[in-house]
Amino acid sequence: MSKYDIIVLGSGPGGYVAAIRASQLGFKTAVIEKEHLGGICLNWGCIPTKALLKSAQVFEYLKHAEDYGLSVKEYDKDFNAIVKRSRGVADGMSNGVKFLMKKNKIDVIEGFGTLKTGKKVEVDGKEYSADHVIISTGARSRELPSLPQDGKKVIGYREAMSLDKQPKKMIVVGSGAIGVEFAYFYNAIGTEVTVVEYLPNIVPVEDEDVSKQLERSFKKSGIKVMTSAEVTHVDTSGKGVKATVKTSKGEEILEADILLSAVGIKSNIENIGLEDVGIAVDRDKILVNDYYQTNIPGYYAIGDVTPGQALAHVASAEGILCVEKIAGQHVEALDYGNVPGCTYCSPEIASVGLTEKQAKEQGLDIKVGKFPFSASGKASASGAKDGFVKVIFDAKYGEWLGCHMIGAGVTDMIAEAVLGRKLETTGHEVLKAIHPHPTMSEAVMEAVAAAYGEVIHL
Repeated sequence: MSKYDIIVLGSGPGGYVAAIRASQLGFKTAVIEKEHLGGICLNWGCIPTKALLKSAQVFEYLKHAEDYGLSVKEYDKDFNAIVKRSRGVADGMSNGVKFLMKKNKIDVIEGFGTLKTGKKVEVDGKEYSADHVIISTGARSRELPSLPQDGKKVIGYREAMSLDKQPKKMIVVGSGAIGVEFAYFYNAIGTEVTVVEYLPNIVPVEDEDVSKQLERSFKKSGIKVMTSAEVTHVDTSGKGVKATVKTSKGEEILEADILLSAVGIKSNIENIGLEDVGIAVDRDKILVNDYYQTNIPGYYAIGDVTPGQALAHVASAEGILCVEKIAGQHVEALDYGNVPGCTYCSPEIASVGLTEKQAKEQGLDIKVGKFPFSASGKASASGAKDGFVKVIFDAKYGEWLGCHMIGAGVTDMIAEAVLGRKLETTGHEVLKAIHPHPTMSEAVMEAVAAAYGEVIHL
């Protein structure tokens, strides 16, 4: 039997990052992976979707070349080439993780790992033991009883990024990050897209102003948006898909080539031995303490299988913290209230902290500032005037309670708010920090100025 200090089950952005940090701290480490190093994020999630979205964005630039004083006589898209590029980007990143495993002297064990008692993991009949076992098995597309996925006409995100041919019509059920990103991608390259959302607003976890702005932008670009709507039945017996949608006005039948189910994710916790070891689970999540220890000593869990936000950067942070705690370092529990969320449709969305509604529900006295990109010189020059930056401050103490952005490139801007909140920055300090001109980022300063009645460019 092979003996390690730490075994990590799953090599997604939680698992491989935890393994590297463990190796850096001197632990003899192994990673068990049943498919591809880098997990869903690198191979079928964050990275390849961004490659698809970039192709769509470039195609949109070509369509609007005249807006920039340019003349492009002939252009077209090649759907299969777009998909091929995306897969190439993913393969390159996965190979990069292979290199990192080798560089950090981490053993990669290929196969499906099953947890055993006594801090052991079995892979294809062979047992491996460790002082510490970290579960990082991630999640997959969730299936609803009314939306069974057949992988051909009713699909999940994985099939959506590797279709053989571009559909003429597509229904996207669910308007979280996955749903709206694919809605934007397919619409931008010419597919007729309808988004169906059960709740009253699309991107329902976002501030309502952001949700309304995205709906306006989507409708302007030709995407049909149905909110407070539920798909109750899907008929795939014909050539395409017929979806029965229940709305406040009654039932409507939508027809399309493909229906993408983007209604959330399901943790990969089945058949990995949790019951045999006695690890506590509640509502599809493994229960852990602030340092990711389960109820059974020597077993830990990080990432999408735990109750925190199901985001790649959260899994990575959890993995590092978990391993540093095992190493005996002084670490602080993660602040899940200061985790940024990013959605890469166009316009992009980025947010952190409380929404205006949440702040009011908590009974806080707040100052709210908003700066539209239509008033930004950089946004005008770039031809990207949709959207705004919205900030929320505590009126009494100046605490930065929340920041919500929608616009071009805002996913690269949200880190200012995350860092500011981490350092307990006040609105006055943000105002007095000089932001470069002309940039999209000065909209943060302007939004703060608006909250305090000092805005210059509005």
